[in-house]
Amino acid sequence: MSRTHVTPSLSQKYLEPLLKGERDLCRRIVEESLAAGISPADLLNDLVWPTMEKVQELYRDDRITISAVNLATRLNRALTDQLTARLPRSAPKGKKVLIFCGDDEPEELGGQICADLFECDGWNVKFAGGGVPEDEVLSLIGSERPELLVMFGTLPAGVPAVRKLIDYLREVNSCPEMQIMCCGGIYKRAEGLAEEIGADLFAAEASDAIRVANDNPTKKATVDQQTVGRMRRIRKAQLRRVDRVAPSAEQVA
Repeated sequence: MSRTHVTPSLSQKYLEPLLKGERDLCRRIVEESLAAGISPADLLNDLVWPTMEKVQELYRDDRITISAVNLATRLNRALTDQLTARLPRSAPKGKKVLIFCGDDEPEELGGQICADLFECDGWNVKFAGGGVPEDEVLSLIGSERPELLVMFGTLPAGVPAVRKLIDYLREVNSCPEMQIMCCGGIYKRAEGLAEEIGADLFAAEASDAIRVANDNPTKKATVDQQTVGRMRRIRKAQLRRVDRVAPSAEQVA
């Protein structure tokens, strides 16, 4: 039997009532799609989340109102919960992932989808959402000791804070075995940004994050890739070299 996929016409059919907050119609579209043979995972990855990205694009272009964004986001979240309940579950992997996201409704939804997909893949998931102060992020990392830290859909204004966090984690060597992944949002739109700020892994979409994490369980950013704090490390190395060659006060005397 051939697999049924999400089509552009289905996406458009779903988008129009979503922006109006027409809950019954959107649920009916989802149920009809499931009955037609589209899997819950495909609906999450190829309908719900891409539609949310389209909503964000329309808002950035000033083509829809904030109320339309809110109606769409909250309805998408409700449907995400329903679809997640239908996903098959893998055996526990014995690995923990801690997920944070941008402090806005669409990013929260993307982070939730990311968390749900990791959970169904057998990971032990802790999803803290957005707006978490840096000291609490560090506290959670210290208490949870995850194998993977995912920063999903960071807003542009939040990138310096993520850069600073990665710099700090490298500097103090906190959780040295933990990998850091940047996923979605600004990292998808700005090619090379995840690598530039020192992330070990990059995934364009929530659906890619599982594969990237599973396929690269030990990958770490190299020193050359870790551009975060590079100049500070260079300066420290230079100071150490100066200290080694500088004469002591007794030698001078």
